[in-house]
Amino acid sequence: MVSLPNQGQPPGAAGAHMVVCGDDGLAHRLAAELRGVYEEQVTLVVPPSERTVRPPVVGRARAVSAALLDRVVSAAVNRAAAGGAPVPPGEPVGGQRTLEAVEATEAVLAEAGVERAAALALVYDDDETNIRAALTARRLNPRLRLVLRLYNRRLGQHIEELLDQAAALAAAADPGSGDSGRHGHSAYAGGDASTTVLSDADTAAPALVATAVVGTSKVVQTNGLLLRAVERPPYGPGEAGEPERPTLALLSANGGDPAFAYGSETSGDQGPLLLPDDAAVREAAATGRRGSVVLEQVAYSAGPAQPSGRGVGVRAPFSSLFSRRLRWSVAGLVGCVFALAVALWLVTGIHPLGALYLTLLDLFAVNDPAIGASTERQILQLLSGLMGLLLLPVLLAAVLEALGTFRGAGSLRRPPRGLGGHVVLLGLGKIGTRVLVRLRQLNIPVVCVEAGPEARGLAVARRLRVPVVLGDVTQEGVLEAAKIHRAHALLAVTSSDTTNLEAALYARSLRPDLRVVLRLYDDDFATAVYRTLRAAHPQALTRSRSVSHLAAPSFAGAMMGRQILGAIPVERRVLLFASLDVGGHAQLEGRTVGEAFRAGYWRVLALDAGRGRAGAGGASGLVWDLPDTYVLRGTDRVVLAATRRGLAELVRRRRRGGSGA
Repeated sequence: MVSLPNQGQPPGAAGAHMVVCGDDGLAHRLAAELRGVYEEQVTLVVPPSERTVRPPVVGRARAVSAALLDRVVSAAVNRAAAGGAPVPPGEPVGGQRTLEAVEATEAVLAEAGVERAAALALVYDDDETNIRAALTARRLNPRLRLVLRLYNRRLGQHIEELLDQAAALAAAADPGSGDSGRHGHSAYAGGDASTTVLSDADTAAPALVATAVVGTSKVVQTNGLLLRAVERPPYGPGEAGEPERPTLALLSANGGDPAFAYGSETSGDQGPLLLPDDAAVREAAATGRRGSVVLEQVAYSAGPAQPSGRGVGVRAPFSSLFSRRLRWSVAGLVGCVFALAVALWLVTGIHPLGALYLTLLDLFAVNDPAIGASTERQILQLLSGLMGLLLLPVLLAAVLEALGTFRGAGSLRRPPRGLGGHVVLLGLGKIGTRVLVRLRQLNIPVVCVEAGPEARGLAVARRLRVPVVLGDVTQEGVLEAAKIHRAHALLAVTSSDTTNLEAALYARSLRPDLRVVLRLYDDDFATAVYRTLRAAHPQALTRSRSVSHLAAPSFAGAMMGRQILGAIPVERRVLLFASLDVGGHAQLEGRTVGEAFRAGYWRVLALDAGRGRAGAGGASGLVWDLPDTYVLRGTDRVVLAATRRGLAELVRRRRRGGSGA
């Protein structure tokens, strides 16, 4: 088996590395994240090149740091100058060794070095494949940190408990396992054998929904924690003021161009500045050229519960049993009946209830003819009989409509007439289904468009009673059937870049000012698309989202043993929110909140008052708006915003014993 070098590893961590197994773009992005941001040695296990998709272009996007590339190039040049032979297959290049295998079997995991690895990420697109490989890996190395990608959240909770229990039993049976001499990763990872189950769909859904609904807001919600960040336009002269929350980022210098906001930066543009200091914020306010991202709202919210149980999606609400036209017809007939009863009361002088009773008898033709009565009484009886004839077809229509509604309650709904201000969701796969649930949790009207009648999200749409248009979006008339001309936004999240782009361009031809959110996989393709759309529609709002781009930081953070709460995209960069213990971090412990802040790296946002001392005010839960004079103690647990580089430095310092700054 090929051994991996230990560049940058702490003493006693011989062979410590990380293994990533997957069959799509997330595996490549995750490996690039670990190499370029955390500077880890990575073994990537992917299917043979002819069986997998083309790896995403991640070098220019954010994956490999310039310093790491310089070291790789320098090493190659020095080796060539020394007369060294070319790098043989299987040797690590640039901190990564790649193995090709159809599936992560026991032999493949052993070849990848799982027995001495610090962490293993299983990000195959199939849940069963990930579970099978996780059980095998836990048996090979009970002290391995596992990160699994599972779409089934309920099953993921059970698998997480099972694997953690297996690790705990193995640790109890072998008390000496904490020695770094037996497994090199013990010193490297602190003996953390935890299991983390994540879903790329759940990670990306909040950002996609927020983009489609409000355009520039970013929302992260995990375990009831809701973080909402908004983009503010550049201040005008004399408008600058102190924000109620810290400034998370300053946007690009030309961020006023809405089409540019999420495009790839070019060499001549001044890119976004994450976690700026006060001087940078004041300078940006003085120049008035850069917008900002500010934390506007932070709250605990579990979100409304979804309907569940037997009969959900079958019982129709009463208001949907009858059409509006039928309800107006019934209301008109009832009004006429009351008018006839009042007229009979005035003509005959009998009691009003008696007049109503006689009118109903005449209406249903069960009263005796008014022979010998006054002319007015006879006329009213004839009118009541005529109203009865009109009532019969209305009652029959009501019965037929009610039966049709109950019969169609379990089928897909069509977009109602007059619908407007809704979101057109294109694609009901894994990502589209999660996005649909999030939109309905926010009570946002949605119309879905799906080409395949067997898509997994159709059952969810049926249960939530969301209108669905079945058809190929590339065909004329499909988007029109979804009422795209009156929609608020188009959210294209299919797995095909060209389909998403074609839908966006066609929707723009119908509505030039329509807000469009595209799920684009390839960064080069996204750059070309943005340059064209920016020139063609300079005033239109277009946003790009890559699911693997948004999910990779969370998966990488879990592999490093940190609790990643979520990520907020800032143009083509990502700002992470993490929860970690202060103890062992020399950059945090014993310092005030103001002293612990490091511009461009991390900023403490909140304190978990339920941990250790009560915190500010003795409150329980999360305490926000901490004063800069608050001293962080080792028993505290904090929520902080960090860049990928800043979080990586905190992890490395903690791993190396909190060595000096």
